[in-house]
Amino acid sequence: MTFSNLSLKLHPSLYLRDPNETELGRLMVRESIRMIDDYGIEGFTFKKLAEHIKSTEASIYRYFDNKHHLLTYLICRYWAWLRFRIDYENKNVLEPKEKLNNIIRLVATLADDIPGTGIDEAALHRIVVAEASKVYLTRIVDELNNEGMFTEYKTLCHRIAHVIMECNPTYPFPNALATTILETSRDQLYFVRHLPSLTNYPSGENQYAYVIRYLEQMVRALL
Repeated sequence: MTFSNLSLKLHPSLYLRDPNETELGRLMVRESIRMIDDYGIEGFTFKKLAEHIKSTEASIYRYFDNKHHLLTYLICRYWAWLRFRIDYENKNVLEPKEKLNNIIRLVATLADDIPGTGIDEAALHRIVVAEASKVYLTRIVDELNNEGMFTEYKTLCHRIAHVIMECNPTYPFPNALATTILETSRDQLYFVRHLPSLTNYPSGENQYAYVIRYLEQMVRALL
């Protein structure tokens, strides 16, 4: 899958200034992904980023209030890209179960890079697996939600829930199952890599294939 000139429009609450509008902003996004992938969000600071891109902390603060907001922006960017890929993949698919299988495959695997952005989508996916829960597991989650900072995630969940209802209109928990698919895919990949005894991952199998197989079996049993 290749796309040119694709622009992902994110909710304006995610930034003070849209980083896509300037070369500095785009550089900040690219390099923050590389640095958070290397150091984790705990080891990442605006000071380190500023030194790395040969800029100033003040310039970064013109785009984001703090590193938590930057992390939320990056995670939501991935959710927006995933939603676009799901819509693209399913645009000519009529069978609901095939749509849902496509969704599971896309949720559980790496995304293609978007041409022209310079963003390492594999690194961003690793950040999503390791750090995504931190954007909402915070004491100020309600405040952030009211500001619209989780719009991309909720939109993605509702898109998946709609396909679940196409598969089984009487299923009573479509939103819960949609979020379970998204959260379980990340949890299982994280556990396979760091806490394998918490999974049933067979050594030697492709990690993504294992997660897809697990999710497909879980969804079949529920629907």
